[in-house]
Order: sequence, then structure tokens, then C-alpha cells
Amino acid sequence: MEKIIPLISSGTKGPLGVMHLPRLWLKALLGATGRLPEGYKDIRPGFDYMVLEGLGIDPDTARDFIFSHRPTYLTFEQWIIDQPGVDVSEENISRINDMVESRKKRPESRSRMLLENDLSEDSEIDDSIMLNNLDDWKEIHHQLSE
Repeated sequence: MEKIIPLISSGTKGPLGVMHLPRLWLKALLGATGRLPEGYKDIRPGFDYMVLEGLGIDPDTARDFIFSHRPTYLTFEQWIIDQPGVDVSEENISRINDMVESRKKRPESRSRMLLENDLSEDSEIDDSIMLNNLDDWKEIHHQLSE
């Protein structure tokens, strides 16, 4: 079965307005179907945990839901809204989005990703969203060039 690069950016929002949530859903769905490429993680520490825990959702529970039900994206958003204790207020979503937008990679991860994309250490690119985008674009190019 062919692997699929999760090309939805962490900067993408669904109707609920939460950044990274569509990417998180896609990675987990690809993981559930055995189509997530090696090196990608489905609902693991990082943006995934930060977003889910910020909403008041247990990451393992969200992963289990996606793996067992394989929901559409809108069904996944509705499942989140329906969870007890979830906070989908505008203020909380704005706080989560600010965290996603401002997150920086660890220096060693940033250096590795820049190098893998033929960029120098003095590149101005330092945010996690763009570095992840570059990594995805590199991977899809590699996959399509084989």
C-alpha cells in the first residue's frame, strides 16, 4: 500500500478554527490505515499533544477514536466539541493558535531540517510550521521523483 505524505500544514485551520488540528487528524487517519510514511508520527508529543491538551482532550483517547472510527474531519471536530471538559472558546482557540504559530524547533532539529533542505544555518526560517512544510514538500518531491 502506497504511503501518503500528510501535506496539510500545521498552519491550516478547520471550521472550528484550531490550527494543526486538520494535520493531526490526517496523520492519525493515515496511521490507522497503514499509509503514514516512516518518520512521521500520528498523535505524538509536539504540536499534536499541545493542541489536544490545550483543548482539554486526552491525546490517547483522540488517537483511539480516530483509529477505531476513522472519522471524516468534520466528525472528528464534532467528537472534540462533544467531549466533557473541552474548551473550544474563542479565547482558548486563540491561545492554542498563538502557541502553534510561535513554536520554534529545537536548535538541533532546526539545523538538521535546514541541512536536509539545502538551506544554510543562517537562514531566517526558524518557525516549526515552515520547517515542517519544507520537510513535507521535500518528501513529496522525493516520492514523486522516484
